[in-house]
Amino acid sequence: MPVQKRNKTVEPAENKKRGTSVKKSSPQQDSQRLWLKVVLPIITAAFFGLFVLWSSSTSEDFVTEVLAHQSETVQERFFEVPCSEDYDNHKIFAGCTPTKCGRALTDALITNEEAKTIQRLAERGLALGGSNGGASILDLHSGALSMGTHFVNMYRYFGDAIKDIFSEKDFQLYRDIRQRIQLAIAKSFGISSSNLYLTKPTFFSRMNSTAAKTTHDEYWHPHIDKVTYGSFDYTSLLYLSDYARDFGGGRFVFMDEGANKTVEPRVGRVSFFTSGSENLHRVEKVSWGTRYAITISFTCNPDHGIGDPSLT
Repeated sequence: MPVQKRNKTVEPAENKKRGTSVKKSSPQQDSQRLWLKVVLPIITAAFFGLFVLWSSSTSEDFVTEVLAHQSETVQERFFEVPCSEDYDNHKIFAGCTPTKCGRALTDALITNEEAKTIQRLAERGLALGGSNGGASILDLHSGALSMGTHFVNMYRYFGDAIKDIFSEKDFQLYRDIRQRIQLAIAKSFGISSSNLYLTKPTFFSRMNSTAAKTTHDEYWHPHIDKVTYGSFDYTSLLYLSDYARDFGGGRFVFMDEGANKTVEPRVGRVSFFTSGSENLHRVEKVSWGTRYAITISFTCNPDHGIGDPSLT
């Protein structure tokens, strides 16, 4: 115990030898400790938040494999993937409903000149209207055309004047291309082309970097065609413009678990795939220029089939 003397406390000798152990902290040291206790957790939390944001962003946008570069010419490529259970929830059509699933692409089905001719058809049609946002649609089958923030039926809206925009020759080329794609799908997936039926929606798309005005302009969200459009069994895309030449961004991305894969659009390139969740996909936002393509889809259910478009 300390010894009291003249009302002062006398420290034991052992404490005098270790005087530094009982010194009070300086105001500067107290301030540093307070800073570490209060500010450091905030910085750590902020860093962690940024890491999570970066991780979620890169998991969606990071591409681990390019299935076809714009600069190369692909004769034919097929990538098989396990079928999902999506088809079990729909009526099964023997000899057509996918039992072999995957994705394929080719640059040998449509000539460059045919693709350019079809692109000019799309340009003429979309010039009649067009979305206020970044994505415009033209459907030759139903007549649906983007117009501002909504859609119109161009056949009713423009009447006979539509024949000054399109020709029967244009429509015949469109039908020929659809038939070639249908045959290619049947061959790749080992089914009969006669069991495939064109289905809706089948449409031209024009995408640019204009900010979205409605949900119809938000084309970049991941989706599954079989879920979004119940009738789809096989989806195809014909690209009508070149990635990195006519536009930036806008690549087609298959969102496989932990390994996104992309197709770089090329004029005349056809990509097709089974429409279930084995092929979850998205389109990157277009950063500059204009991207043109046609989506042509097929069903195994004849009740969901549609006819080819015609001007006559």
